[in-house]
Amino acid sequence: MSAASEVQSSPNPPGWVESVGRARPDVVLMAPYMAYLALLALVSAFPPEQEWIPIVIRGVGSLAVAFVFLPYMPSWGRPMMWIAVPAGLFAAWGWVYGQYMFDDWGLGGRLPGMPGQKAIVDPRDTLGADDLFWTTTILRIVVACTAVPVVEELFWRGFLLRAFIQWDKFDSIPMGKFTLFSFIGTSLLSTVQHPDNWGVSILCWLFFNALFYWTRSLWCLIVVHAVTNLALYIYVVRVGDWSFW
Repeated sequence: MSAASEVQSSPNPPGWVESVGRARPDVVLMAPYMAYLALLALVSAFPPEQEWIPIVIRGVGSLAVAFVFLPYMPSWGRPMMWIAVPAGLFAAWGWVYGQYMFDDWGLGGRLPGMPGQKAIVDPRDTLGADDLFWTTTILRIVVACTAVPVVEELFWRGFLLRAFIQWDKFDSIPMGKFTLFSFIGTSLLSTVQHPDNWGVSILCWLFFNALFYWTRSLWCLIVVHAVTNLALYIYVVRVGDWSFW
């Protein structure tokens, strides 16, 4: 179903939502991601033992923003599970193996020019190893496999990959249109989001972009991203390598 027909068949949204949804397709795709980033700031407002609260808030809050603007979004396509699941597992393996490789090459530190230092923190040091740790960990994994893939794929593949082709008329660019500039540019920009894993971030974004060019499906990339995060978190918890936390 097209976005336009969904708008016509859904209950009347608040006036400001309809105004923004129809006039600003860029805001529609950026707002869930920006809401997630803004809500990350809540972490500092809670003590470590209540970390689960801002985790839930940013997950629910960012998905709520996506839901509000859903009728004005382009089609998400099909999930293509037979592609998405193995691709996600491959991406998770590549993220771990690639980071170890960059570490061996002396390139595993924080992104050059980015303030701060790479820090590895075992959450059990502040949460203990009992119920509080497992509650916080499970909630973090749930958000990482639901809200994060949705808001990031809407932003990176749905918006930015096309905006790098023609910013002011990005919505006229077909989903999955390839240009070398957008392919490389968005991958390099992803390092700002993953400054402590900047090398593998570039490789992962190149892989995700290539998958999107092939499938032209946001749903497929959302599933890929979710499977990647799930596999990574299972690895971290099972092995105890908190550098990927």
